[in-house]
Amino acid sequence: MEEIKLEANKELHIIKPPSTQIGALQWIKKNLFSSWSNGLLTIISAIVTGYILFNTFQFIFTADWSVIAVNFRLLMIGQFPVAEIWRVWTILGVLTVLLGFSWGLWKGSMAHVAVSIGAIMVIMLAMPFIQMSTRLILGGNIILLFLTFFIGTKLPKLKIPVIAVWILYIPLAIFILNGFGLLAPVSSNIWGGFLLTLLIASVAIVVSFPIGLLLALGRRSSLPVIKYFCVIYIEFIRGIPLITVLFIGQLMIPLFLGSGVELSNVLRAMIGMTLFSAAYLAENIRGGLQSLPRGQYEAAQALGLNKTYMMTFVILPQALRAVIPACVGQFISIFKDTSLVAIVSLTDLLGMGQKLVANPEFLGKQMEVFVFVGFVYFIFCYLMSHVSRRLEVSLGVGQR
Repeated sequence: MEEIKLEANKELHIIKPPSTQIGALQWIKKNLFSSWSNGLLTIISAIVTGYILFNTFQFIFTADWSVIAVNFRLLMIGQFPVAEIWRVWTILGVLTVLLGFSWGLWKGSMAHVAVSIGAIMVIMLAMPFIQMSTRLILGGNIILLFLTFFIGTKLPKLKIPVIAVWILYIPLAIFILNGFGLLAPVSSNIWGGFLLTLLIASVAIVVSFPIGLLLALGRRSSLPVIKYFCVIYIEFIRGIPLITVLFIGQLMIPLFLGSGVELSNVLRAMIGMTLFSAAYLAENIRGGLQSLPRGQYEAAQALGLNKTYMMTFVILPQALRAVIPACVGQFISIFKDTSLVAIVSLTDLLGMGQKLVANPEFLGKQMEVFVFVGFVYFIFCYLMSHVSRRLEVSLGVGQR
């Protein structure tokens, strides 16, 4: 057998592994034109996509957007009195401060929310039909956003106060808008536009989550009274459409409260949306509770934890993390379903758009109005979806 000898002065040629990177033309050939059928499908898809994009951009640049410019205030805040618009700006200013501090203190998902809201302000600032006073206020809010961000990075002790103000933000906003006797009264029946959409959606999302959490825990309770009450409530609410719930809220709530207590149509719609959403969130959370293996319960009991501590520190954090996509999907559904309040004589963003379309002065402008309304809904729904994905990544959902 021959021996293989290596000479000391002879160089060894190391063969590198084959490159896995391919050029653009090779990628196109591999993925789009790998066969005659794949190539034909690619060409047809390109023609259809190009046709849609061409007509879309042609509409955007040739449409008459004056209906939006003239009625922008109505679309945003409805018939809210012009003399009291400072209340809306005050609420926006408080929101800007909270977003800036949250961005500086926690970064992560809050940074994406703050930057997105700031970008929306910049876009509004660049709109040609925006008044100079509005431009100055928006510019001030943008500066305030970055200023509070800088302060938040330097003062980590502000976390607890910022959380407290976040909890009180929605009640504070409703108080400022309504007045409740301390300020000039502004009836909630004249609230409208995107302002009303945001208020109803925010209240329904924030209030329905703890109610849904309690319903999910109650459905798994060992006490028959609590268990069957939660089961009947959840199944009854999930078995009827939202429009029915809104009608029941408008007609039945005053009967239960009696003649001495009066609730505005807006508050009744908030109650109906909250009760409806809570039932669906309860089922989402119950699914997360059932997804946990029995070993998690046994491990918590082995540590000597009672049921309260076990649920608070072991079970619920894992269950809620598992159902983040389902819960955010329900939040997005709530936001879009606010358009149904037009059935009960409330004028939200879509309802205001329908009123503008019915105006003889703006006949033939349906497409412009509904495209704008749809774009506003898309921005905020996509923002919620994006924050959800970021939260899933930061919590390691599906990874560990």
